[in-house]
Amino acid sequence: MHEQSITELAAGLREKGFSSRELTEHYLARIERLDPALNSYITVSADTALAAADAADARIAAGDAGPLTGIPIAHKDIFLTEGLKTTCGSRMLDNFVAPFDATVVERLAAAGVVVLGKLNMDEFAMGSSNETSYYGPVRNPWDTTRVPGGSSGGSAAAVAAGLCAAASGTDTGGSIRQPAAFCGITGIKPTYGRCSRWGMIAFASSLDQAGVLTRSAADAALLLGAMAGFDERDSTSASEPVPDYGATLTDDIAGLRIGLPKEYFGEGLDAGVEASVRAGLAELEKLGASITDISLPNAPLSVPAYYVVAPAECSSNLARFDGVRYGHRCEAPQDLEDLYKRSRAEGFGAEVKRRIMIGTYALSAGYFDAYYLKAQQLRHLIADDFRRAFEQVDLIMGPTTPTTAFPLGAKTDDPVAMYLNDIYTIATNLAGLPGLSVPVAPVDGLPVGLQMIGNYFAEGRLLNVAHRLQQATDWHRAVPPGFA
Repeated sequence: MHEQSITELAAGLREKGFSSRELTEHYLARIERLDPALNSYITVSADTALAAADAADARIAAGDAGPLTGIPIAHKDIFLTEGLKTTCGSRMLDNFVAPFDATVVERLAAAGVVVLGKLNMDEFAMGSSNETSYYGPVRNPWDTTRVPGGSSGGSAAAVAAGLCAAASGTDTGGSIRQPAAFCGITGIKPTYGRCSRWGMIAFASSLDQAGVLTRSAADAALLLGAMAGFDERDSTSASEPVPDYGATLTDDIAGLRIGLPKEYFGEGLDAGVEASVRAGLAELEKLGASITDISLPNAPLSVPAYYVVAPAECSSNLARFDGVRYGHRCEAPQDLEDLYKRSRAEGFGAEVKRRIMIGTYALSAGYFDAYYLKAQQLRHLIADDFRRAFEQVDLIMGPTTPTTAFPLGAKTDDPVAMYLNDIYTIATNLAGLPGLSVPVAPVDGLPVGLQMIGNYFAEGRLLNVAHRLQQATDWHRAVPPGFA
């Protein structure tokens, strides 16, 4: 059952081939048996999942079921989930039980999904390898000596290994697309504001965006359609109407104009990854798309701009974790200052502390204009590059990552090398554009992702093109050895 698409699972539920309880028990058994090798889950909520499955079966029996009713999924542990521990992968929130649901969780629950549990992640979404989690690293199901990517590494690993039918994730600088590429699945980050951030623990508020990780673009269309839409509780939520993403999945892509940024095919790109990406592009040409070279001249500056803007926002957002109201609190503080210092020193990991310090420095008197203001100016230049590019082409494509998944520990001592792993994904977040990673041909048995970038609110077009590629190929159907 775990190798079936969400559409196939929904059909099986409707036709009484199996019940949601049986399906949920199947996934729970796989988690118990297989997840110790991956560490993709922080919390498994078996009792509440089975109760939700029984409720879904009742809805199906009453003829009140939608396409997601009874489908077992899991949430990245950055989304507040009422009654469940929500940790953000940090010791700081190890004892925190969410008092309400995030909007994303709430909307998917209304659609009838069954929540299997909460998925591991880089601490406060800060990382590109899922090695900064307080609960230990997640391992890539294609090779358990390698990283799954981050920060949504638990989500990607669980979907790839068949430990849930789909998973939520968040993307601040590539944290859905990069792990999707490393684990051989489909991941989409919609336009900034398309999905509500209410109840999603903030890292960098002007960059964070919720999205989904699935086995296919068709599955992603179902999940995103249920999640997306305006939310009055989120001041950054977009009021743009949400189309029926499923209705345009099979649209013809003849005449589609694809732009390839020369900056994404230069030094640092692995030759095998480039060959695989170009093979995927060749399949799109067979379907009638045309390809032209373009330039995003400020794209190489996206990494330094991002690593000023994002830490600055994180230093502000994480100031709330002080040991007073909730979260980790040090033992026997001597006074208020001691409470703040020791609670934060004990509760945050090394990468989070590094980014808080960088951000605080960039925002400090005397350095704000030199660093933060300059980074924001660069951000506008990067967005202008995309605007000009979309006057010439419909979609922009290239590699999601410069290499395949790297070994665990390979970059933990070199933060800059780790940061450069997001060199092709960060610009999309700085501009607020939608991006999607879809699997193409593997290299030496490891997955590779083709990244597709669309204009604002062009999620439907991205899903359409990805689906047509998946109709023509079977790269997305590959299953990691040992997880069939």
